[in-house]
Amino acid sequence: MIDEAMISLELKFLIGFVFAFIAGFLIGYERGSREKPAGVRTQTLVCMGAMLFTMLSVNVSSDSSTRIAANIVTGIGFLGAGIIMQHKGSVRGVTTAATVWMSAAIGMAIGFGWYMLAVIATLLAFSVLRLPHFGEHGPPEEPNKDDSKAKKKK
Repeated sequence: MIDEAMISLELKFLIGFVFAFIAGFLIGYERGSREKPAGVRTQTLVCMGAMLFTMLSVNVSSDSSTRIAANIVTGIGFLGAGIIMQHKGSVRGVTTAATVWMSAAIGMAIGFGWYMLAVIATLLAFSVLRLPHFGEHGPPEEPNKDDSKAKKKK
């Protein structure tokens, strides 16, 4: 006879995977639709992986859940650092790295059983990524009049 507690635990994992898949997919879809790195597959795997590590840590040994959570954050920081690149004097990939970090946080929330928090965080992350770029790079620069005169003389 199958233990009811085991079925309940497996159902909890299944629900967690469904939530993590949907959350990661939505965030990854947004990144992929803008042709950014770390699209659907990356975001979904990060979210589901963070959920799985968190849920395992809670159910195997509740004493280690905070330690494992801290290591998830460290590992995701390493992934994010790999995404951020310097290219021709500008830094690229910061938003994509932040979405990987957010996907992991959402996965952890799901792993701890905070489903409503995960849904709200997913919707907010998706919304923020869809916003126009307001003031991210400062106000538009006006051409310097001295520079235009110098170019004409050459």
